[in-house]
Amino acid sequence: MKTRIPVTDLQLGMFIHKLGGSWLKHPFLRGSFLLTDTRDLMAIRECGIQDVWIDPSQGQVVDTRSRLAADAQAPSPPTTPEPDTASRPSGEMTEGTASSTRSSPGPTSITQEIERAKRICLSAKSQVKDMLQAARLGKAIDAGTTQLLVREIAASVERQPVALLSVARLKTHDDYTYMHSVAVCALMIAMARQLGFDDERTRLAGVGGLMHDLGKAAMPLDVLNKPGRLTDAEFSVMRSHTVAGANMLRSSGADSTVVDIALHHHEKIDGTGYPHKLPGARISELARMGAICDVYDAVTSQRAYKEAWNPAEAMRQMAKWEGHFDKQLFSAFVKSVGIYPVGSLVRLASQRLAIVLAPGAESLLTPVVRVFFSLRSEEQIPVQTIDLAAPNATDRIVGPEDPSKWGFPGLEDLWLK
Repeated sequence: MKTRIPVTDLQLGMFIHKLGGSWLKHPFLRGSFLLTDTRDLMAIRECGIQDVWIDPSQGQVVDTRSRLAADAQAPSPPTTPEPDTASRPSGEMTEGTASSTRSSPGPTSITQEIERAKRICLSAKSQVKDMLQAARLGKAIDAGTTQLLVREIAASVERQPVALLSVARLKTHDDYTYMHSVAVCALMIAMARQLGFDDERTRLAGVGGLMHDLGKAAMPLDVLNKPGRLTDAEFSVMRSHTVAGANMLRSSGADSTVVDIALHHHEKIDGTGYPHKLPGARISELARMGAICDVYDAVTSQRAYKEAWNPAEAMRQMAKWEGHFDKQLFSAFVKSVGIYPVGSLVRLASQRLAIVLAPGAESLLTPVVRVFFSLRSEEQIPVQTIDLAAPNATDRIVGPEDPSKWGFPGLEDLWLK
């Protein structure tokens, strides 16, 4: 039976099944592991976690006689309890009675969060680049750095779900590999929140999203960085990145769930995906989520050999792909990102064009938009921001428009600034 103990009772040799409180507080890539390093023990005691779940069947049990000695040596934990500790009975508990907590830093305006997201993306790109280069050299993954990066991305998504997703979509060919990992991480976290996952499962979704393409570090650079479409032979080589990434993660001691996302995010519900052609029932939920997030970011990104799809057009096209995605999960994905994601170019019933600024508070069909072009006069008009969900709103979205058809310069500036 899993047992919850105060962090002050934690000792080397115990098997940690789960760390208490929010995953945003601790720097560990794995959710469960055998505690053998004093530095890890001290990190747990110093990061503010109040308690941990241990599995006595896989490690040592609590030695209450040594508790006073441990307390004397360990730093005192913060005196402010976790939100769910006030009503806890003292002593040990079974895992089924524990409640999950979620860090809630509070919402910010999308304009504020976009500025933060720009900085996060710039830093994240550098960190992911370093991580892939280290992996290419056969070095171990820095679990602490990875966890901190996922935590920062998650905090942004928590404050304002669509800001970082929108900024991460604006990638160039040169930084696609790095920013794609950041974007998929953010999409996975947003989707996990929509599905109501607990903290630990949300953490795994984020880490899996960030690491899903780690195997590309093992791919030949001339294939990975080819500016045009891959040949059949090159695509066959590229397909091996799933197995390569899973092997790298497994050897680094990553959680099996993260390994599974890397291995199976290219599987399809109808069993025609790779590497194992698994039917839908045998593909894990998180790997099915990974498939959706991976494809969405790929088709909405500008590539050397294809134009990026408008986010709304991507949603519409992906919904038509029979046998590719889990329909229920795809519905949750649409709700997490929006039918008309931020940055989408849309046509209004008033015969004007607008850019989507923020999702609607009540409906996916009524976002906040910025009008800038008249279809009647075929010329730009004074910029106007309209909340289509406002009681006095008289306009509505007719449908998405293809930005490449219009060729507007600097379209991103309308919603990034």
